[in-house]
This record gives sequence, C-alpha cells and structure tokens, in this order.
Amino acid sequence: MKRSLFFALLLAATITSAQDRWTLELRGGTSSATTDFGSANLKTGLGIEGTVAYRFMPNLSAYAGWGWNHFGADPTPAEEKLDFEETGYTVGLQFVHPIGESTLSYRLGAGAVFNHVEVENSAGDKVADTGHGAGWQLEAGLEIPLSTSMVLVPDVRYRSLPREMTTGSTTTAADLNYISVGVGFVWSL
Repeated sequence: MKRSLFFALLLAATITSAQDRWTLELRGGTSSATTDFGSANLKTGLGIEGTVAYRFMPNLSAYAGWGWNHFGADPTPAEEKLDFEETGYTVGLQFVHPIGESTLSYRLGAGAVFNHVEVENSAGDKVADTGHGAGWQLEAGLEIPLSTSMVLVPDVRYRSLPREMTTGSTTTAADLNYISVGVGFVWSL
C-alpha cells in the first residue's frame, strides 16, 4: 500500500512539473516575397502553421510543426495564371524572456524548414514541384498573456528556401525568400 501511494505521488509530481512545458501554437499571417521565384513575380500570400513546443530550460523551447503558404503571381501575357503553394515542416529553438516587471515577454527564434513549392495552374493541376529541401527561418515576436493558459503572439519571420525547379529539360533556380507578419495563439498543455 505504501509503495503504491509513493508511486502515485511520484507520478502526480511528474505530471504537475511537466504541465506548462508543452505548448500548442496555431498561427496565421501574410507573406511578402523579397525576391522573384524563378521568373514569377509573387503577390502577397497567406499562410497558416501549427507547432508543438517543449520548454526544456526556463527560457528555451524546442519546437516542431507543419505549415502552408499560398502565393499568387502576376501572369505575363504569354502565361496562364499560376498559384504557388509552399508546404512542409519546421523545427527549431525559441528563446522567450520577460520584459522588465511587465507580464509581456519577447520571443526570438531560429529554425530549419524542410519544404517544397508546388506550382498549380488555374484549373488546379500541378504543373511543377521543387521537391522537398532544407531552408531556414528567423523570428521575433511579443508574447501577450490572455489567460493563465493562453498567449497571443504577434511576430515577424524571415524564411529562405533555396530550391530548383525543372520544367521539361530546363532547370531554373527557384529560391523562395519572404517576410511573414502574423499572429499566433499559444495554449499551454
């Protein structure tokens, strides 16, 4: 009986200490390309992302997630309207630190992405795909507590995804570089 009580208390202490170490973030935002994607002049895009993070030090968390960004493009007279969709995975570290005595904190992050870009025509048919490849991202944001378990995070990110795209027998550099401004909601699990 004493052994069972001891293990039950140990389990309860472990679960309690692990609470608020895990978070779930859902983020939406707009993205503006800083360079042309191959020969395409991309329009401002929209995206969503979901990440799970684990705080393993008082101010440092590791995260992993999945995201989707959609960009339109201005067609040239000889081309049809094309859409560009970037999807893939992200992993990295986030540093969060309180600002003075306030309840606000700032967030800095750096990570890797493993994404690809699909090009679709106006009928929704895939006409090209870069294939998955590695890139990187940086972020800076502000954490605003809404409750004991929910935080609002407006942030700015820069993402770089160097890729190549093959159309027929032609291979073109198709690097996707953009700035994203968004808002995330973070829940402690």
